[in-house]
Amino acid sequence: MPSKKALGYTAAIAALALGLAGCTGGGESGGEGGGEGDALQFGYVFPETGDLSFLGPPQIAGAEYAIDEINAAGGVLGQEVPAILPGDEANDAAQANDAADRLLGQDVDAILGAAASGMTMAIIDRVTGAEVVQCSGSNTAPDLSTYDDGGYYFRTAPSDLLQGPVLAETIVGDGHQSVAVAYRADDYGEGLSASVVESLEALGAEVVAQESYDPAGTNFDSVVQAVSNSEPDAVALISFEEGVQVIAGLLEADINADQMYSADGLNDPELGNSVDSGDPSVIAGFKGTAPAVDNPEFDEGLQEFAPDLTAFQYAPQVYDCAMAVALAAEAAESTDPTVFVEQMPAITSGETECSAFAECRDILAEGGTIDFQGASGPLDFDENGDVSSASIGIYEFGDDGAHSFADYVVATP
Repeated sequence: MPSKKALGYTAAIAALALGLAGCTGGGESGGEGGGEGDALQFGYVFPETGDLSFLGPPQIAGAEYAIDEINAAGGVLGQEVPAILPGDEANDAAQANDAADRLLGQDVDAILGAAASGMTMAIIDRVTGAEVVQCSGSNTAPDLSTYDDGGYYFRTAPSDLLQGPVLAETIVGDGHQSVAVAYRADDYGEGLSASVVESLEALGAEVVAQESYDPAGTNFDSVVQAVSNSEPDAVALISFEEGVQVIAGLLEADINADQMYSADGLNDPELGNSVDSGDPSVIAGFKGTAPAVDNPEFDEGLQEFAPDLTAFQYAPQVYDCAMAVALAAEAAESTDPTVFVEQMPAITSGETECSAFAECRDILAEGGTIDFQGASGPLDFDENGDVSSASIGIYEFGDDGAHSFADYVVATP
């Protein structure tokens, strides 16, 4: 069976036809993005509102920072990259679809996002079906690895098949052997919880409860009760913002914060204030994992670019998405997504390592091949558009409820 990332014969013919016709606009056979001579146009579908809105600012800043650096180096193929076009996913499928449709109607060449795996599932057929490149810096659902996207979807965040074992090892490494798992019933929750459970059991821990819940619910008492009744010595909570209510319920049920673990969906520096604004220290000892990288040089540069930014989650991964797209266009000598998409894996697996846009572009201009080293680490896109390794951070909340990263682990399949 051919790789899902292999472009079909008809797509190749369509791209050739576009080149021969000198077409510069979107058409059925050539996608809805720009043509050979157009400036590279990005759009994004990120959470500006909704229960994941805390993820929006760092992802938007990461994208804008990349474009700023690209333009400072002369742009893509000698043309300045226009301002990125916005779209709000709002953690709502209908709104995410509306955002994607508006961007496609504006002839974008690449869409960054969505942030949530479920929102990408809502828009991926529309985006990749239009032969526009989609790259997410935060999608982690395992199902996206084998999704039939025609070769147009990539992600710089690792699959939960990489994050799950790190979370399980963190829990067991702290001495816990009896674990309850509570998770939201969606693509993200089901994929990550399955990985965590499998890894916990492989490490010899007993999973005493597996409780799913409706993420759109307003009352989580039944989940809290089921977890409490299983008498675990640790709880793995796979959730987004609604997890704040579950944490509060578990605390009331006499399960301590240092028995609780989570993942990237609750990697929010303001989590303590969300649980108890009067006493953020109630979550002292709470731990979790999230795709993260120890890259102070990038953090400092981003902070200088966006001084008001207070969180950095997924900013380097989104930055890498934008850089990879721009370098693929340089390698292909085209801003047409049906042409440069074939260069997306190639620019992460060439002979010469490089990290800055100007450096990588100059190597390409001299006829060389590049192995782009991103702000989030080596990308090495595989045949499914996944990264082959990733840095996973282990975060924790201190005695005063302050958030920090205690360690970083390189995870590989």
